[in-house]
Amino acid sequence: MTATDPALTALAQGWCALSALHGRIEAHIERALQAQHDLSVREYSLLDVLSRQHAGEGGHLQMKQVADAVVLSQSATTRLVSRLEDRGLLERYLCPTDRRGIYTNVTEAGLRLLEEARPTNDAALREALDDAAKIPELAPLVRVVESLNVPA
Repeated sequence: MTATDPALTALAQGWCALSALHGRIEAHIERALQAQHDLSVREYSLLDVLSRQHAGEGGHLQMKQVADAVVLSQSATTRLVSRLEDRGLLERYLCPTDRRGIYTNVTEAGLRLLEEARPTNDAALREALDDAAKIPELAPLVRVVESLNVPA
């Protein structure tokens, strides 16, 4: 393949469209969450991921797993956890079976904020997808997103 290969050009255009869709959606949700709940998209995502933990086997996530779930580096995730902990939305504690492990839970205040913010997040996502569906280059990607049935 060469740099002017049509397959590479199509691939690059597809990637640009996907990137544009992601950027539009994230920016729209960010504005809504910031305006109504003083939360960033990353903060909301972190609260959401951590709220799904459970007391059963494998129910608590290690920091690397959390970082992967919110698509951040471990160091950026740790800084994000610290900021939310300072706001009283998260709390850390030592793993009872491995004193080297540190887990993070959402506090009651964090759960309340997450529940208040969830409708805002969902409505902003719907609005962003509806707006993007009007753009011919993005409409096929919106249809794909809407057709996905991915478990949380």
